[in-house]
Amino acid sequence: MAHSRRHLLQLLGLTGAGLALGTLRPAAAAAADGTLMERLSVCRPEGDPLQELLRRNRDFSRVWQAAERSDDPQGRATLLSESWPLHCQVRPDALAAGQRPWASVLCCADSRVAPEWIFACGAGELFVVRSAGNTAFDAGVASLEFAVAELAVPLILVMGHSGCGAVTAAMAKAPLTPLLEELVTPIRASLKPGADLAEAVRRNAAAAAAALPQRSALLRQAVAEGRLTIQAAYFDIGSGDVSLV
Repeated sequence: MAHSRRHLLQLLGLTGAGLALGTLRPAAAAAADGTLMERLSVCRPEGDPLQELLRRNRDFSRVWQAAERSDDPQGRATLLSESWPLHCQVRPDALAAGQRPWASVLCCADSRVAPEWIFACGAGELFVVRSAGNTAFDAGVASLEFAVAELAVPLILVMGHSGCGAVTAAMAKAPLTPLLEELVTPIRASLKPGADLAEAVRRNAAAAAAALPQRSALLRQAVAEGRLTIQAAYFDIGSGDVSLV
């Protein structure tokens, strides 16, 4: 069983040390693993990961709103590329050997919602799961279980966003394909009569966050033991601001 588990993790590229350490003596392997973990952790915040995400988002939001003042798309791109507040990046050779993300984000597949951009994070910092409507879908829950169990991610942020098409579809009466009907079913379960789109998105994010530990014993245990925080949030595309729900 241990061999199968290790082989699976190696194939996924998600172990910190990889098979190369298997050829080393135990002490040397441990030292090499420790060195790699240090290299993978250079961008890891020392404090609360949720507050760090919010701090980085505030920096991003200021730049995002400044770009609104330019009528030139190239000028906006230049401003964003020069001012985007990315302040740290793990070495590529370390990332080739493993990863140590410090937060996970369950968010929508919408093209306007990229967590690494919104939170000014480099490669290897966020473990991201995306699907239209950011629901607690089976593969997404399993992916988050992996992030918590194998990568020791301490935070899952479930993030809805303004103008969400999946929530809009769930609120409407128009016929959908069978698979889309399946996708919006949990969203519809979270809706409140008379709510506008923004409230519906917030309620859906909160419902998905609540569903994660309900659907996963592993996540539920991690929350109970204080190893994991699950938080819902709302991203306003126009302002670039992320607020907690």
